Amino acid sequence: MSVGINRVLVVDDDSAVREALGQTLELSDFDPITAGSFVEAKDWITAGFEGVILSDIRMPGRDGFHLLEYAARQDADLPVILLTGEGDIPMAVRAMTLGAFSFLEKPCSPADLIAVVNRALSTRALVLENRRMKAQLEAGDPAARLIFGVSPQSDALRAQVRTAARAGTGMLVSGAPGSGVSKVAEVVHLCSPRAKGPFRKRAASGLSRAEFDTLWESCTGGTLFLDHIEALPEDTQMACLDALEQGGAALIGGSTEALEHAVHDGRLSGDLFWRLEVFSIRIPSLAERPEDIPVLFRHYVAQAAEQSGIQPPEISESHLAALMAQDWPGNARSLMSAAMRFVLGMPQGMADLAGGQGDAGLGLAEQMAQVERALLIAALGRQNGRASEAAKVLKLPRKTFYDKLARYGIRPEDYRR
Repeated sequence: MSVGINRVLVVDDDSAVREALGQTLELSDFDPITAGSFVEAKDWITAGFEGVILSDIRMPGRDGFHLLEYAARQDADLPVILLTGEGDIPMAVRAMTLGAFSFLEKPCSPADLIAVVNRALSTRALVLENRRMKAQLEAGDPAARLIFGVSPQSDALRAQVRTAARAGTGMLVSGAPGSGVSKVAEVVHLCSPRAKGPFRKRAASGLSRAEFDTLWESCTGGTLFLDHIEALPEDTQMACLDALEQGGAALIGGSTEALEHAVHDGRLSGDLFWRLEVFSIRIPSLAERPEDIPVLFRHYVAQAAEQSGIQPPEISESHLAALMAQDWPGNARSLMSAAMRFVLGMPQGMADLAGGQGDAGLGLAEQMAQVERALLIAALGRQNGRASEAAKVLKLPRKTFYDKLARYGIRPEDYRR
């Protein structure tokens, strides 16, 4: 269950059943709110409700179907679990058609009830967190909108970005590989008075003086970011110093190494280094701020699911704990890759396949099967669960496609939006 989301609105006209359900939920550390009718429950059913609804279907007056339709009007993403003692299959079909999260027959075992409630709460937690993140993206300055994290290190990074953005024309942004050096550089630009001007990114390696001069001119009123600035040719480093004297644009140098070593080795001009190092931003690694990993992972999962056209999968607390326990030498970039693999149902080690490593316990056939399964899911997601269209995209005969779906236990309806 997701931390902070544990409220369950229980609606049942039978006081004995209502009390029993409430006790079962309390014993599993949920926070039940009980109501004997739709009218009594109505005030709780809002778009901001931090929980889920468990309701009987057959009630006097406004029944569970009315409650379900009302909840959908308030918030289409509010999970409603419906209960009935009738064992009526058509009723279950109608409930699911109307958008019920799940359907349980009374009396249901505590284990079944808790399992469904846990799934519903995890889904609700993800929806609410995505909404909060979207609100953050739509409000506040670019540093608040684009640099994610709840740690003191992330707060300090955002403050550094704002200060550097007001500072002047030259600065350095550094961080471990995969930490997002170019992204932070762009956020500096967006926070600066030059935000409406151009932002150009270029690898420093091999950049000639003439090319630099053209780039600098094209960045007038904006910002030029040179990645791996220690690889800039010596003559072009002199051009950078000249350009900084002339002004007209801001220059941000990026690197994933300690540039003092590059100066010591003679790869980077000391004059250029000290000119840029006056304002220096260092991006903390994920190992320094593990509390940011759940926030970033949920964000990347939501992004990957949207890009793939797939419903975001549930993220368990144990999965997040396992992510936090890892070192993540590839930082945000590797966490982003892990999120994509998670969305596509690929194992954690799939990124190593290209390097010939793969999962230690899997042979080639098993690894290829996992890749095939992921491709089938991605195709279904992009085609909104339409199996025939997905088969065309993958250039497979329809029967072959359906045979593969059956082999991997994939249901097209799970990928319809």
